[in-house]
Amino acid sequence: MNIEQIKEKLKTNEYDFLREDKNLGKNIILLTLGGSYAYGMDKEGSDLDVRGIALDSKEDILLGTDFEQVVNVDTDTTVYSFNKMIQLLTSNNPNTVEILGCKPEQYMYLTDIGRELLENRKMFLSKICIHTFGGYAGSQLRRMENKAARLVGQAQNEAYILKSISNAKYDFKTRYYPHNDSDVQLYIDEAVQEGYDSEIFMDVCLKHYPLRDWTGMWNEMKSIVSSYNSIGKRNEKAISHDKLGKHMAHLIRLYIMCIDILEKEEIITYRTDEHDLLMSIRNGEYLDENRQPTTAFYDLLNEYEKRFEYAKQNTSLPDAPDYKQINEFKMYVNERIVKGDV
Repeated sequence: MNIEQIKEKLKTNEYDFLREDKNLGKNIILLTLGGSYAYGMDKEGSDLDVRGIALDSKEDILLGTDFEQVVNVDTDTTVYSFNKMIQLLTSNNPNTVEILGCKPEQYMYLTDIGRELLENRKMFLSKICIHTFGGYAGSQLRRMENKAARLVGQAQNEAYILKSISNAKYDFKTRYYPHNDSDVQLYIDEAVQEGYDSEIFMDVCLKHYPLRDWTGMWNEMKSIVSSYNSIGKRNEKAISHDKLGKHMAHLIRLYIMCIDILEKEEIITYRTDEHDLLMSIRNGEYLDENRQPTTAFYDLLNEYEKRFEYAKQNTSLPDAPDYKQINEFKMYVNERIVKGDV
């Protein structure tokens, strides 16, 4: 479907909830595309994902409540509340950051406030994206990787696990009781477990540390390690449904998008320049006769990982978003709502 066809589809009864839901209707400030259509990776039969933002009501603002999001499963539509969206953008959440980087014509509905949000999108960008995009790429990789695949040995899997845990650890200090980086160190060394070439070890030195906070961190790390045990079954299903290529393409896309943010300080969701590469990956050109990722794909992945590492070491992005500008913009919009100006 082209944009005009999509706009016409949004006028059908199937999408009446956009007009009739009490939190949406005239409160919507932005409607755009998500998923494959947003990335320029759609093909015949691709699902249509719609993403949007709607202002909080005067009552929600004054009472401190928030509808957060409206999800319509039948149409793969998610519309976030303005206040929830600001929170997600400030944390550099990949699924929401991409909403600010679509092609102009992909914004099927855009009010003045929606346009102001797009114009001020750089206030959200920071080095936090290194860890949020890195963590998301890691989860995408875990969906793709088959632990039993011959192309990826046990030692490489261990390195992926450590990278995923390191990304998760980034915000431990903001969510758990403070500790120094040296208090919890993870590293790979020669394995002591039978059947392993190498494995992750840990050095922990925590004194007078809250047990519940340590349990929380431990459970998060344990969850990442455990997720690798179920990769085989998940990947078997993905391969049978020919979805492995799609996961591979989205993994590369995540790295490309984050490199743009780090190097250019720009959010570019629609991948024009990389379209042919991403579609070739998605269409299975980097899968072997056993429907497993080829060595060429891992070479490509390593190339983008190196570019990502270089970009994160040399970026001029600040460590944190511009909280002052973000809060001023949020207050400006909510004040207008309370006063009845919008």
